[in-house]
Amino acid sequence: MSDVITTRREGGILQVTLDRPKANAIDLATSRRMGETFRDFRDDPELRVAILATAGDRFFSAGWDLKAAAAGDAVDGDYGVGGFGGLQELRDLNKPVIAAVNGMAVGGGFELALSCDLILASEHTSFALPEIRAGTLADAATVKLPKRMPYHVAMDLLFTGRWMDVAEAHRWGLVNEVLPTEKLMDRVWELARLLESGPPLVFAAIKEVAREAEARGFQDAMNRITKRQFPTVDRLYDSEDGLEGFRAFAEKRDPVWKGR
Repeated sequence: MSDVITTRREGGILQVTLDRPKANAIDLATSRRMGETFRDFRDDPELRVAILATAGDRFFSAGWDLKAAAAGDAVDGDYGVGGFGGLQELRDLNKPVIAAVNGMAVGGGFELALSCDLILASEHTSFALPEIRAGTLADAATVKLPKRMPYHVAMDLLFTGRWMDVAEAHRWGLVNEVLPTEKLMDRVWELARLLESGPPLVFAAIKEVAREAEARGFQDAMNRITKRQFPTVDRLYDSEDGLEGFRAFAEKRDPVWKGR
């Protein structure tokens, strides 16, 4: 299990790599380990950006480990903090997470990518939600997908379980960038370093407001921002960083973000 999840830390960036041959499928123990890893990322004030990657180039992830399920891993078992894959239900994760998708993202693997804020993918990546063929529900995808792409396209994927290639995913806006396999991780790290240099308190406010606004009307969300009823917004408005951008502009210099 110690080799299933590996990490690489560079400054404020943490790369988390799932390495579970042959298909990077996730059983309960792996899910719990991933949750602990992303919880630690969330709670470490020195870390600002995470990258989610997987080993190999055939499967990004096949999702739920059906062999483990057949051996006794209950589908409704203890996935650990953060739910399946450590990201889907991790509360207060107010830092950017980038998915580096290389290969097939199937079922829960597709849902895992959807749990990230940005998705960069290799040219041979493809996506599918085959749960319909097994007579079960792709639960997280059913909640998220109609909000990320046109409703009718999302329903097509959910109802049929068909494959969607990366070009189509990019066309519908599910994927930010499509890159040659050999250039994927270099570009992911380039983007991660750009985000690392940005204002962490603003990123936190963006993520909390966007998340909470999903269940609210526009005016309700705006009123809560104005009244500083979101913790991250309240912290931002009282912070040193809240003035740093204005000072840097007036002084014609690059801002120095301190996260406080």
